[in-house]
Amino acid sequence: MKHWIHRLVAVSVSLAFGAHLFAGELSNRRAPGFSLPDVNLKQHDPQDYRGRVLIIELMKSDCAVCKYTAKLLTQAQQKYGEKIAVLGIALPPDNLNTVKAFIDAEKITNPILFDCGQVTASYLKVSPARPRIELPHVFVIDPAGQIREDWGSENTMQTLQELSAVVDRLLAEKPRP
Repeated sequence: MKHWIHRLVAVSVSLAFGAHLFAGELSNRRAPGFSLPDVNLKQHDPQDYRGRVLIIELMKSDCAVCKYTAKLLTQAQQKYGEKIAVLGIALPPDNLNTVKAFIDAEKITNPILFDCGQVTASYLKVSPARPRIELPHVFVIDPAGQIREDWGSENTMQTLQELSAVVDRLLAEKPRP
């Protein structure tokens, strides 16, 4: 019995240590580039938003937490206007019909783009050591194109105030060279 308990503790410590190793690994780096279409087939590229704070949500239209997060991001867009840009990125099996229905039902005003998985994998740094994709995941990118903050499904942004604090800080900073 003691052997089993020691193994359980060892596994728990390993998992906690492993989670600690990945903490912060997704921010403080250049945001990966992409060009993805929205529901109107207009291409969007992070470079188009340089000079503004860019917020990206990796999401699925049938995810309840993704819906809640999308609403928070729509509120942020309304609060900050042109100072920020918000993009949703949907993964398969989402398609034109499911995303249009999501936009209409949730009254989303920012573009939602379609990814086959490659962009999501580059943002989440998917690898054999880190094979899981958990949604939603929100990335906050500063005006110079650096990921400065991210929230994943394990630490999802809960309120507009949490996001506003980060956006306010980034808007108050002097531009990086």
